[in-house]
Amino acid sequence: MPATAASAQTRTGTEDEVLYAVADHIATITLNRPERMNTISRAMLSQLSQRLLEAENDPEVRVVILTGTGRAFCAGLDLTEATRSNGEGIAAGASAAVNLDLKTTPPTVLFNMDKPTICALNGSAAGYGMDTALGCDIRLMAASAKLAAAFTKRGIVPESGGTWFLPRLLGWSKAAELIFTGRTLTAPECLEMGLASEVVPDAELAGRARAIAAEIAANAPLAVQASKRMMRMGLNETFNDHVHHVFLQLLPLFRTQDAAEGMRAFMEKRPADFTGR
Repeated sequence: MPATAASAQTRTGTEDEVLYAVADHIATITLNRPERMNTISRAMLSQLSQRLLEAENDPEVRVVILTGTGRAFCAGLDLTEATRSNGEGIAAGASAAVNLDLKTTPPTVLFNMDKPTICALNGSAAGYGMDTALGCDIRLMAASAKLAAAFTKRGIVPESGGTWFLPRLLGWSKAAELIFTGRTLTAPECLEMGLASEVVPDAELAGRARAIAAEIAANAPLAVQASKRMMRMGLNETFNDHVHHVFLQLLPLFRTQDAAEGMRAFMEKRPADFTGR
C-alpha cells in the first residue's frame, strides 16, 4: 500500500497494559502500567512479545517505537510476584523462570526483529527495563530518564541481554564497571557513553521519536530490514563472510520494485514512493 493510503490508517490494540497503535507505517507499543512504574508482570511478558511479533509480521509497519506511560519507562520485572507471601515466594519465581521459553521472550523477539526499533525512554529504565531498552536499535532519552543496572544489587545477573549488549556498546572495561557496581546513569551520562542517540526535553520525546521513525519509514522498507539483518549477522562473522552475505542480500533487492523506484526518483530529483515490494 502506498504511504499516502497508509497514512490515513490507524489501529489500536486492546490490551490495557501493553498498548498498540499503528499510523503512518509506525507501530507504537506502550507499556501502560504507570501505577507500578511499568514493571513487567508475567502477563505483560506474553503481551509484549505478541505486540512485537504483530508489528514484525504486519507488512504496513516499517518502524516500531517502544515507550511507556507515566514517570518511568520500565522499572524492571514485577518483584511482588516473586516475593509474595503465600508460601511460594522466590522459589516459585525461580521455578517459573526455568519453564520460560526463551525464544519467545521480549528480549529475544526484539533482537531477531528485522524492522527497526526505537526506544523512547520517557523515564527511568531499571533491570529488565534497561535490558529491553538496550535491545532496541535506537535509544532516545528524555532529560529526566535514567538507566539503572541494579542486577548485582538484587543478587542476580542482567538476565535479558545486558551482559551481551553492554560489552559491545561500551567495551569490556566500562561494561564491567557498570554491571559490577550496579550504577545508575543519568541521560547525559548515557549520551556521553553512547548508550543514547539523543537526549531531548521530556515534553519533546514523543515528537522526536516519531520524527526519526518517519524519516526511516520514508526509505525502502526491504532495504532497511536487510541492512539490519546484515548488521546483526556482522556481529559474529568475519569480514570476508560478511561481504559475501551482503552480496547475497543485494541480488534480490536489485529485482524489487522499490529499487527501480529509488533509481527513478534519484534521476528525476524527487522523493521516492516506496511500497515494500
